Amino acid sequence: GCMTEDRLTTVAFTGHRTYGGQAAAALRATVGELYARGFRTFLCGMAMGFDLAAAEAVLACRDSETGSAFSPAAAPDPHFPHTPMPGLRLVAVIPFRGQESRFPAADRERFRRVLAAADHSVTLSPSYHAGCYAVRNNYLVEHAALLVAWYDGSPGGTHYTVRRALGRGLEFINLHPHPAALRQAEPTLF
Repeated sequence: GCMTEDRLTTVAFTGHRTYGGQAAAALRATVGELYARGFRTFLCGMAMGFDLAAAEAVLACRDSETGSAFSPAAAPDPHFPHTPMPGLRLVAVIPFRGQESRFPAADRERFRRVLAAADHSVTLSPSYHAGCYAVRNNYLVEHAALLVAWYDGSPGGTHYTVRRALGRGLEFINLHPHPAALRQAEPTLF
């Protein structure tokens, strides 16, 4: 279909590089719930932290039937019945070629494993340039109808992406349990 049609069934992820796995179960459950609602394509910005964890959650859901590096078949999880999710797609949205060369070795390995398993990848620039992450964040927001975040309220790329998504009317799910600054930022009515 055309991009507009596709956008309505597309989810983007944004979150901090400092994410340490706290929402693993919630991520898997959210992917399953969104799939049940008709979402099929999941866009991942491929940064360390939440981005790669989100991509791994999508791949675990996509491959839950066969068992894979992301979802070992030997250890079925009772909370996630292993139902196949046909049509579930992971798209890696890479801000610039060689993004992973700046990562520590373990994250570089995760990046390459996710990229190899992704259904599709888009590289937005042949090389690093100032603003390339904003271009990536804009791409995510423009091509999705819903944003799933790990957002604690701190300034930076995740804040930018969340604000831009809300400004464009995207549906927003924040998996962070205490997004303190988000509440403070809302104007008081008295």
